[in-house]
Amino acid sequence: MKVKFKHSLSTFQIKRTTEDIIAMKKNCIMLLCLLCAAVVSAQNWQPLFNGKNLSGWKKLNGNAEYKVEDGAIVGISKMNTPNTFLSTKDKYGDFILEFEFKVDDGLNSGVQFRSESKKDYQKGRVHGYQFEIDPSDRAWSGGVYDEARRGWLYPLTKNPDAKSAFRRGQWNKARIEASGNHIATWINGVPCANLWDDMTPEGFIALQVHAIGDPSQEGKKVAWRDIRICTEDVDRYLTTTKAPEVNAVPNTLSPAEVADGWKLLFNGKDSEGWRGAKLDIFPTKGWVIEDGLLKVMPADGGESTNGGDIVTTDTYKNFILSVDFKITEGANSGIKYFVDPGLNKGEGSAIGCEFQILDDERHPDAKLGVKGNRKLGSLYDLIPAPEKKPFNINEFNTAVVIVMGNHVEHWLNGEKLLEYNRNNQMFNALVAYSKYRDWPNFGNRAEGNILLQDHGDEVWFKNVKIKELPDQAPRKRRPRGNR
Repeated sequence: MKVKFKHSLSTFQIKRTTEDIIAMKKNCIMLLCLLCAAVVSAQNWQPLFNGKNLSGWKKLNGNAEYKVEDGAIVGISKMNTPNTFLSTKDKYGDFILEFEFKVDDGLNSGVQFRSESKKDYQKGRVHGYQFEIDPSDRAWSGGVYDEARRGWLYPLTKNPDAKSAFRRGQWNKARIEASGNHIATWINGVPCANLWDDMTPEGFIALQVHAIGDPSQEGKKVAWRDIRICTEDVDRYLTTTKAPEVNAVPNTLSPAEVADGWKLLFNGKDSEGWRGAKLDIFPTKGWVIEDGLLKVMPADGGESTNGGDIVTTDTYKNFILSVDFKITEGANSGIKYFVDPGLNKGEGSAIGCEFQILDDERHPDAKLGVKGNRKLGSLYDLIPAPEKKPFNINEFNTAVVIVMGNHVEHWLNGEKLLEYNRNNQMFNALVAYSKYRDWPNFGNRAEGNILLQDHGDEVWFKNVKIKELPDQAPRKRRPRGNR
């Protein structure tokens, strides 16, 4: 009789095999960690501060005091002096900059980078990018400000989750990455700003003591230590996790925007993609394209009585629309969507849902309508925006309209103003109580044109962009006439 044995692993053998696998994994992990550590250690850091004196630095513009205390550079606020800067003597283009900072409550500060001081620019005033240090309740530390030039490029309204990264009264670690047009910041490992901009490719680094207007703030301190910079193989050491991106280059798409599916609706040069709402061509008067801006020219303040409204040559269904706008005092205008240009063949504006653009303080339309539903950011004549909203009449503001099927949202400068659902009884009831009650199927169209309104007041537009949401596409129409 033949006895056949089946080969199998004993419990002991299985346990040993499992232990061997776990040990191998641990060894691999340790090896990877050692390799990563070797790569990090290979990064060539250069100190910008020797911890002893201010060698390699020079003071610009103001008279606030800088001194070295306990291995840190300390800036001390002073009355009756403008912003004061302690600048490196060298300039830097692409780099990774790291430093630690601590600031007294009540004292605003910052770190300049890729900055300049030229005799022919405001008599040598320091200008350029600034890493914000903001211990106030606003909490915009880590944002990017364009000192003495364009103002805020990346306030933390763009990334509110980062507002909690800064620790009051403690040392904080900052990181700035600048590579080509890309600028990104971190505080204590938290991504704060992510900017695409091409204004200044290189410049000095400077530590700021902000001007003060209150004698009680005199003598407050801001300190920096462990300031180091890497300028070699910068792209090799860039961090992959970043904050949401802001593109500050007018009328362009960054590589990230292109990859994310954004498209330009205005190229900053001509009227391609636009026509008059009641014309086959772009208006020959009332609109001007210059300096990268699409301008509605001032007239008599009438609705669509000068050049008339303009609309996109394509129609859109589900999308995110972003438009930067700036108004003059007392101005009225609007951004419309789900527009049917052929619906209103008489006087006045083309018909569609409107993101109202208005100077609430000075234009009489703000007092009309119901409960403020004709004020800035409102769904015009239907749903009011909040009375308090982020808006600056002296700067460009960003309006965003999000459409996902029947759900619509209005945003202004990163803050949601309102949301609503259409094609339902509630929405139709709002329409029935509005000036649009006589227009059939108002606001319930599946798709429509995008419109910029001529209301006879000077208004400027730029950075008009759209992202069509997944599985949706514009219904292409053959362009009519010259554009």
